[in-house]
Amino acid sequence: MSLASGTAARDGQAAGTAKRRRLSARHREWIAGYLFVLPDALGLLVFVGGPMLLSLSLGFFGVTGFGGYRFVGLANYRRMLADPLFLESLKVTLLYVVLLVPSLYVTGLGLALLVHRRSRFSGLFRTLFFLPHMVSLVVVGLIWQVLLIDKIGVISRVSAAIGLGGLSWLGDPSLALYAITGVSVWFLMGYYMLIFLSGLQDIPREYLDAARIDGAGPVASFRHIILPLLRPTSFFVLLVSTVTAVAGAQTFDLVYVMTKGGPANSTSLAIYYIYEQAFQFGEYGYAAAMASVLVIILLAFTALLFRVTRGGRFDYD
Repeated sequence: MSLASGTAARDGQAAGTAKRRRLSARHREWIAGYLFVLPDALGLLVFVGGPMLLSLSLGFFGVTGFGGYRFVGLANYRRMLADPLFLESLKVTLLYVVLLVPSLYVTGLGLALLVHRRSRFSGLFRTLFFLPHMVSLVVVGLIWQVLLIDKIGVISRVSAAIGLGGLSWLGDPSLALYAITGVSVWFLMGYYMLIFLSGLQDIPREYLDAARIDGAGPVASFRHIILPLLRPTSFFVLLVSTVTAVAGAQTFDLVYVMTKGGPANSTSLAIYYIYEQAFQFGEYGYAAAMASVLVIILLAFTALLFRVTRGGRFDYD
């Protein structure tokens, strides 16, 4: 009896141990999710997090292009506050953001509404609108530079033909930034069209059908149904387009190819001025300090946008 009872006790203990070791379905899903995220997280840590920390630390040093490091404390940041060109670049960047973000929102949403309707040519239109985003930014900049060049450019000739002669799109400080913004919108609008299109496709068709039965027209349906249900998509577009306007690829590439920051620094965006200080003048520590300030400004804006819009979440109160 004692032997049987001891065996039964051991079997029960082993079964209890195996039961405790067996993971629940929820824990297995967590582990699988973390394993899928792990490679991307390591890539972000090594190739994004590491350089960001290095850039932040370099802002406290005077760094030369020959490997010399000299701790200068907050000297780079004090220099930044007294640098009129850097402050001007921040103003130009702010104007560029104000011009670009609403333009991308309106054009992206407008194109999405246009191609959302099923028709014979909707697929063709989607391809044509997205096609500029597939072209190299250097090629885009060179093409538009030729189109906008004074007197002999196609756009300049068309402007002269309609009575707007004498406009120097890339040579006039009051027009150059608007030309850069227009090219940026042309390049990016197809990308944001697809984002809005995915949001429109998530809106239940029954809501629009019910509104139509109740007598609501297209404007009323857009105002009271489509636009409110696009809040998460709108939040994402506003956030991403703002980051793109401040530090996106087109922010540097188009300026570098088309204007080199001119004329009279009218298109010298902050990201381009940071590049000049680092790679043209060898002021790596000063450039790192400016980049750190730019990142802090973006983080502050992101936090403010989350605060104001609640992250695009719906209000069920």
